Amino acid sequence: MKNDVKAFWTLMLIIATLWIGGCEAPSFIKAAQFEETDRIVLTFAGPVDPAWAEDRDHFTVNEKPDPDILLDIASVRLSPDQSRLTLTLADPINQNQPHQVVVKEIVSEGRNMGTQAVTVSKPYFGYLISILIGALLIQNFVFSKYLGLCVFFGTSQKKSTAVGMGITFTFVIVFASLMSWFLYQFVLKPYRLDYLQIIVFIGLVSLTVQAVDTVLRKINPALFKAFGVYLVLVIANCIVIAVPLILADNEYNMIESLMLALGAGLGFLLALFLMSSVRERLDFANVPTSYRGLPIAFIVAGLFALSFMGFSGMSIF
Repeated sequence: MKNDVKAFWTLMLIIATLWIGGCEAPSFIKAAQFEETDRIVLTFAGPVDPAWAEDRDHFTVNEKPDPDILLDIASVRLSPDQSRLTLTLADPINQNQPHQVVVKEIVSEGRNMGTQAVTVSKPYFGYLISILIGALLIQNFVFSKYLGLCVFFGTSQKKSTAVGMGITFTFVIVFASLMSWFLYQFVLKPYRLDYLQIIVFIGLVSLTVQAVDTVLRKINPALFKAFGVYLVLVIANCIVIAVPLILADNEYNMIESLMLALGAGLGFLLALFLMSSVRERLDFANVPTSYRGLPIAFIVAGLFALSFMGFSGMSIF
């Protein structure tokens, strides 16, 4: 009887091990990564046959969301140790999308290792940093998308006001964006109320601004007076509405939403700081009468926008 019970539990342990670990053979492809703008590098567990590697028909590449559209492979190159293989594609790769590489009938040391598929994508940490840097510099909402100009020109006359406004705006946009993401993912989408997202997002922004207004009035009355009407105008700032809409459209998760909102807020802070630094010096410059005030401010903003165009197409990860 004891032997039967022992055999039963041994069998259950084996089944559980197979269930958890799986009975699938380990992959012969150990790593796959993007290289430059048009290459995918595969690293194998051992050397592969050069004659097999030279045949481009053994490889197919496609973007994972579009499995039916195969990308053209221009060349295949095998490393001297025969364990690294570089696929060069005919066109640049959209590295923002994960790609699937299918390797057919791998031959290693005379043995057929079978057909295997592997997914190639950016490192997730690099993807998060690219969202942050993109909103901060590459696609700055002020200098690239020309949003939030009312508050931008109104609070960029002095550095103290600009920095305070930038910090307050960053706090508002991060908090409002995370609340908008939560409501969109767990309320609007499940109940098919997507068409109400603009109304809901505006309401959340209004509540956030009102909360900041109340707290600032109590904690720092001087900064509150310096902001004047511009703190209330944050409600009508297009950036605060644009970020939640982008989050909903791109289906970002919470961390990605945080990176975009933080990048947008810091980008607005950077724009205010740069503009206020120039406008303080313009107060002592010999500016023609007809250009003083907002006209010269618009010209400076245009020059900053031209400068930020230099970041277009920049890719860090």
